[in-house]
Amino acid sequence: MRTKKTNRERFRLFLIATTMICLVGILVVSVYSDWKKILANQKLEVELNQKYEYLQDEEEKLNDEIDKLGDDSYLARYAKEKYMLSSEGDTIIKMK
Repeated sequence: MRTKKTNRERFRLFLIATTMICLVGILVVSVYSDWKKILANQKLEVELNQKYEYLQDEEEKLNDEIDKLGDDSYLARYAKEKYMLSSEGDTIIKMK
């Protein structure tokens, strides 16, 4: 035998259903927000890794340059080429 639901029972079921729907909605919005942040952070990580690799290459080049500048013959040649310094008897020809 089926009993009829009273207004109080209907109201309670409506309240429970509404609460559940609201909780699911809040959960979906929260997950979407977190997912969006994760994707942005992954993109940022890729960009920062590329920048890191570039800076490592630059550091290696600069360390090589430091090592070369420690050599007196390289330093003399560098100064002649870069600052157009010459020793006695040298002729400087500018070419562009």
